[in-house]
Amino acid sequence: MRKELRVRAVTYGAFLVACAVLVWPPYERDGQPGRIKLGLDLRGGIHLVLQVVVEDALNATVDDAVNTARDQASRKGIQFGSAQRTSPTSFGVEGVEPARVKDMRDLLRDFFRPSWEVREAGEAGFSVQMTELYQRQVKEQTVREAIRTLERRVNQLGVAEPVIAAHGNRGDQILVQLPGVTDVDQAKRIIKTTAQLSLKLVEDSGPSSEALLQSLGGKAPDHMEVVSGPGTTPGEPVYYLLRREALITGRDLKSARVGVDENNRPQINFTLNATATDKFSRETGRNINRQLAIVLDGTVYSAPVIQSRLGAENRITGRFTTQEADELAKILRAGALPATLRYLQELTVGASLGRDSIRDGVRASIAGMAFIGVFMLVYYRLSGLNAVVALAANLLILLAAMAYSGATLTLPGIAGIILTVGVGVDTNVLVFERIREELRNGKTVRSAVQNGFDRVWITILDTHATALIAAAFLFQFGTGPIKGFAVTLVIGLVANVFASYFVSKFLFEWILGRRHVESLSI
Repeated sequence: MRKELRVRAVTYGAFLVACAVLVWPPYERDGQPGRIKLGLDLRGGIHLVLQVVVEDALNATVDDAVNTARDQASRKGIQFGSAQRTSPTSFGVEGVEPARVKDMRDLLRDFFRPSWEVREAGEAGFSVQMTELYQRQVKEQTVREAIRTLERRVNQLGVAEPVIAAHGNRGDQILVQLPGVTDVDQAKRIIKTTAQLSLKLVEDSGPSSEALLQSLGGKAPDHMEVVSGPGTTPGEPVYYLLRREALITGRDLKSARVGVDENNRPQINFTLNATATDKFSRETGRNINRQLAIVLDGTVYSAPVIQSRLGAENRITGRFTTQEADELAKILRAGALPATLRYLQELTVGASLGRDSIRDGVRASIAGMAFIGVFMLVYYRLSGLNAVVALAANLLILLAAMAYSGATLTLPGIAGIILTVGVGVDTNVLVFERIREELRNGKTVRSAVQNGFDRVWITILDTHATALIAAAFLFQFGTGPIKGFAVTLVIGLVANVFASYFVSKFLFEWILGRRHVESLSI
């Protein structure tokens, strides 16, 4: 018996020491990060709920399909009047030469089915519509790409342990939590900027879009577009007639960094990947002495003249401040967002408020523990000390489990810890009252302790299982703070079964096994 108790003492002791090592230091100390990961409400930072405007991605997908249809028809020598987007999920082809209608129908079906439905529209036209399945796939892929891009951008900010994940049931929302961020405006700019970069050939430029389109009958051809940019005089923009098809896009970048021009003004230097370099060199060689517009998020930043064949190293100039150039370089390195983001919810928690929350939460926990400890000692006398030790072990195991698993401690999580303490006390009360009853029935101390623990075991399991089921539902269907409460409650309940039953029972058995005890202070 004593050998078994020694083995259990060593086992339990080693386990609790390991828990203490896992937890220490629990919070940041002397420059060392704390082992307990604090949530936004305790650490301070930004909480954002963003909506991905998936219509942007659908429009871009349709535009790519239109360009593909134009290119393939041109290669096969099929003449037609126009091909353009008619909705976020469809495009139309009109004016196909009568002799080639069948060829155009076959071309569209070969290239776009099964993701698109091809229907005839009139005698010489076609309507091409995305299938419902393909629309859903595009939307899901857009949200996944947006999450990956945001992760890369947030990494540029150097934020430790950010949370970036899909949010809600709609499928188009993203949760972003950035603990410890102090420059809120910079973080929001870097997160929300779309950063769609493209380099396009300039057909013409002028002081207004009307002047540009006058010679074209008031409307740009399908393969061209009008984009504005800042002029040499502030407040007077310049309008450019550009080819829609870009020579280079942001996806072709290998790197981007801040530099300075010959006048010591900030600029962005960027390097193209090998495949894009070959294409860019070939196309710029064919278009020497023509302007090349550098377009970022629908604005022409500059339109230099191509003076020679260009290679991998290039630059973007404009009226940048050093901070703007640095932010833009970070965004370009992280990649463009596949669609625009909208802010649905924004919450900023100051670091001082987080510290106040920690202080108040710790004070409440200590006060609650102290009151419970005093009550147990007064009401159950020396046996109450057993309960206090079990509660301390419960808290140590709970914090160690959170540190090991990387679970985040939030302000509602502290409430979950306090509730766990209450459940632990309830377990001890069940056991101690049963022991008292056994003693009143004339049982020996050893028998009363054994029966007290054995006969409440099923009750303890039932109560904890019920609470675990409720906590599991809170975690599954709750959001944010509710999940933080559920996490600590689940871990605390499991830890409580071990501490309040096995550790407490062991302490009684250790005392009773070392000497003959006639009475029990309970």
